[in-house]
Amino acid sequence: MKTTEWHYIILLFGLFVVPRFLQRFRLPTAITSLALGLLAGLGLGLFTGDETIRLLSTFGIVSLFLFAGLDLNFHEIRLEVWVIFQHIIFNIVGIVIVSVAAGRIFHLDMRAALLTALALVTPSTGFILDSIRQFGLDSREQFWVRSKAIATELVALIVLFITLQSVTMGKLGLSFLALIAMIAILPVLFRFFALRVAPFAPNSEFAFLLIVAVASAFLTMYLGVYYLVGAFVVGITAQRFRTVLPSLTSAKMLFAVEVFASFFVPFYFFAAGLNLERSHFSLPAFYTGLLLATIIIPLRLLVVALHRRVTLGESYRKSFRIGLSMLPTLVFSLVILAILRDRFDLPPYLFGGIVIYTIINTVLPGFILRISPPDYESPHVPETATGLPENNIDFLSENSNSQPADR
Repeated sequence: MKTTEWHYIILLFGLFVVPRFLQRFRLPTAITSLALGLLAGLGLGLFTGDETIRLLSTFGIVSLFLFAGLDLNFHEIRLEVWVIFQHIIFNIVGIVIVSVAAGRIFHLDMRAALLTALALVTPSTGFILDSIRQFGLDSREQFWVRSKAIATELVALIVLFITLQSVTMGKLGLSFLALIAMIAILPVLFRFFALRVAPFAPNSEFAFLLIVAVASAFLTMYLGVYYLVGAFVVGITAQRFRTVLPSLTSAKMLFAVEVFASFFVPFYFFAAGLNLERSHFSLPAFYTGLLLATIIIPLRLLVVALHRRVTLGESYRKSFRIGLSMLPTLVFSLVILAILRDRFDLPPYLFGGIVIYTIINTVLPGFILRISPPDYESPHVPETATGLPENNIDFLSENSNSQPADR
């Protein structure tokens, strides 16, 4: 079916109104967007191969991981280095065990098995940071969950990079040098902007940050490690310039990126739904998804509960609630599945099984805890950004003071 302007108007209504309406039934908005993409692609034959949707979805995934990089706080991580180190070790061991099992059970080569393991055990950090408010965690628990989620994401990105570039040692070395060069150039670019451009171009920081994030994302995509690595690195780099150019990591900037992401991220999930095929929802795919959920979800909850019990002496009830908040793997699962689809011959039943598994672990927290699910389509800016100068989070009061007195 030919796509017209009216189809895009209906799509906007579907992506920004229908998911919010269905949230009352504890259905995450991202799952609804994914289902709408499936309906449009398989059911109606709309938007398949649409370059506009693809571009909008790219903006969505870039903004989401840019926000994750901006929200990273090295001071927080240093406060609990030992606990985070333990978690990293557990996470690496888990990835190895799951990858070995996936390789033997599903007859995958080593690289495909590692990517499958990442898709199954890597939580969606941006969404987890948003879900913290929903689960009634105190400040100490929120700190632990935030640090654990960030550490998991860093490990997953490193494993992703090495896995995709390890075809030959030469390719791995060249890709590593290219990534190091990008990381080295970004601070120079940020410093040049802060000293030479920003003073003469007021309020241009947001546009600059997005342009650099998108350009870096396309560069890392060209290197074969997907968009998210470049966007995440740009967010981390911006953290280093909070003293030279504090507006880059101010609460105002985080809010702007959040608003940008909240508009474009739904298109990412919609585009992911468009790429699903009928073969992904066969009976073997459903059985595989249910089997993965039955085995992996309890194991992930058990690891979190035991670690917190031994390390922090918490009750299993509280640890279980925290473990539930860290279950969703939606973003990383979809990212890895796109790579497995494009570069590896993943069996359709396994592809569909992972999709069903990630839908289950994304929906599960809201139903078990009987609360409204987190908004899985946009990151959340904390009320006070940890580690940011106070003058950067008072912009609302400054703006309110500048209003006319007789208003």
